[in-house]
This record gives sequence, structure tokens and C-alpha cells, in this order.
Amino acid sequence: MTFRELALSFPNSTEEAHFEKTSFRVNKKIFATLNKNESEAVLKLSLIDQDVFNKMSSGIFRPVPNKWGSHGWTVIELQNVDIDMLKDGLRCAYDEVLKAK
Repeated sequence: MTFRELALSFPNSTEEAHFEKTSFRVNKKIFATLNKNESEAVLKLSLIDQDVFNKMSSGIFRPVPNKWGSHGWTVIELQNVDIDMLKDGLRCAYDEVLKAK
């Protein structure tokens, strides 16, 4: 299953362009972006989830290296991530954005 298929498998998720990336949204808010050229994605995680995924993944998950990283935005190296960890990360990002009103 591709990143796109996983992201769109969540209820009411949509796909839209976002600058040079593809974004995945729920309630018009981005929970993930995909950069196909670099085999990376970015998820909007809570700071707690970001810390957990960073520690569990041996560098596959890491904060975005700017102020966005301090708000939970987290890079994933898609070529190295385990499918179950990717699914868990996407679920956390989706839930984080869904609960934010």
C-alpha cells in the first residue's frame, strides 16, 4: 500500500496540492505532506508523539529542522520506514489534526 493510499484511507481525508508537495487533509487542515522526489513525508504529530517516534525509529522519524519541528511537524524517510510504524504515525497525525478545532 502506498503512502497516498494509506493517507486517503482515513475518513473524510482529502488530497490537495501544497506548494511543491501533495498534502493530505481532514477538515481542511493538513495532517501529512508527501514529497515524492525525495522519498520523504511530513506528519503533524503532537510533541509527545513526535518524541516517541523519534526515539523508536533510529532517525527515520525526525523533527523538521526549523521552527515547524518545534510544533510537531516530523519528517519520515519513506524508503526506510516499517509499514506498521508508518501506519501508526499517519494515524497519530490524522487524530492530532482531527481533534484540533
